[in-house]
Amino acid sequence: MAGILHNNVWETDPELFELLKKEKKRQESGLELIASENFTSLSVLQCLSSCLHNKYSEGYPGQRYYGGNEFIDEVELLAQKRSLEAFNLDPEQWGCNVQPYSGSPGNFAVYTGLLEPHGRIMGLDLPDGGHLTHGFFTANKKISATSIFFESMPYKVDPVSGYIDYDALEKQARLFKPKVIIAGVSCYSRCLNYKRFREIADENNAYLFSDMAHVSGLVAAGIIPSPFEFSDVVSTTTHKTLRGPRAGVIFYRKGVRSVAKDGKKIMYDIESKINQAVFPGLQGGPHNHAIAAIATTMKQVKTPEFIAYQKQVAANAKRLCAGLQEHGYNISTQGTDVHMLLVDLRSTGITGSKAEKILEDISIACNKNTVPGDKSALNPSGIRLGTPALTTRGLIEKDFDKVVDFIHRGLQLSKEVSAISGPKLPDFKKVLSTDENIKAKVAALKEEVETFSRQFSIPGHETY
Repeated sequence: MAGILHNNVWETDPELFELLKKEKKRQESGLELIASENFTSLSVLQCLSSCLHNKYSEGYPGQRYYGGNEFIDEVELLAQKRSLEAFNLDPEQWGCNVQPYSGSPGNFAVYTGLLEPHGRIMGLDLPDGGHLTHGFFTANKKISATSIFFESMPYKVDPVSGYIDYDALEKQARLFKPKVIIAGVSCYSRCLNYKRFREIADENNAYLFSDMAHVSGLVAAGIIPSPFEFSDVVSTTTHKTLRGPRAGVIFYRKGVRSVAKDGKKIMYDIESKINQAVFPGLQGGPHNHAIAAIATTMKQVKTPEFIAYQKQVAANAKRLCAGLQEHGYNISTQGTDVHMLLVDLRSTGITGSKAEKILEDISIACNKNTVPGDKSALNPSGIRLGTPALTTRGLIEKDFDKVVDFIHRGLQLSKEVSAISGPKLPDFKKVLSTDENIKAKVAALKEEVETFSRQFSIPGHETY
């Protein structure tokens, strides 16, 4: 037993440790452009592997179902306090729940707290840049549990400009009468008009729920407008632009919601509803190691270093966007205000799946993504690119010029492969793995990418 309990993983499980080292090497050697990924700090990783993982603590501070939570309570209260401070929120007007395991269960907790089963919601459609948890469904299937248990009507972007069509949303909401309107995105590169969302919500006596998972780091640093002024509930993950652990936070309004005609104050009553939806409604014991990591992440958010980082994230995204446009690529909405951009490949003759595959083969990680007008999320016409992870590694604008060059050369090579393989993805992959001329070109470009990438360090442990 002593060996199992006290030895290092490289001693007790060298097979698994070898995989950890390989993943570390992949991260160091490649260019991570997935918009929802980042490299977190050493202090966050230390919290995640701490003794806090051992403690069971169902319930909330001061109201646990287990004994021995004296210090766990202090950790959670510190995470709550720092989360409010990170976004400059008055604790008299806002509270927060730091127990959601991640963004998706956190969002489902919001719906569970605010709605009855089959209550009506409106979120941005997935092909137009929304998230699965905002109610996505197709003509044949309800894809997200959100659309299974609640009635969902999506709103859309203008097919020409790529911007959210707020006028159409306003008209649809008058007909559909949602109880919750969701202002949030998964792949939309412009700031949201929270004031307009608020006006539409008020017209329909609906809650405005803002999911800022992707942009919360930019919000905290004051780089883009904040949803808090206009929202009733705000959710976020903590592992994207916030650069923290894989976890979620829900912020909810407290105090006066409105004033009736007779002057009577109508108070918010959602604090207990959301807390009860998280636990015991949808989750059991919270992940105390992750909550500690949230606490230290939110402390980092208040540093000048973090604000400078977020400014660089946005500057790098603009440079990445401009560079691709110079090569003739079409960017949805023709630019970006945030950390990500959507490349529409329809004019190039390359599918999103082929682009993702060729870039992965040259050690550039991104993800295929729908563009406005796409019919299938499984066969989309674009790729999503983001700058948070590479900015953490120290890349600045001039370095992204090199990244643009690598992406362009990869996509050009994709055209060459497609000319041989034809339109089908399996045939495309077969050419990549069997054509010796193509294999040599891919290997040469991959070596260039990896040589460039290894110049930049990654925070955390040295080998894993």
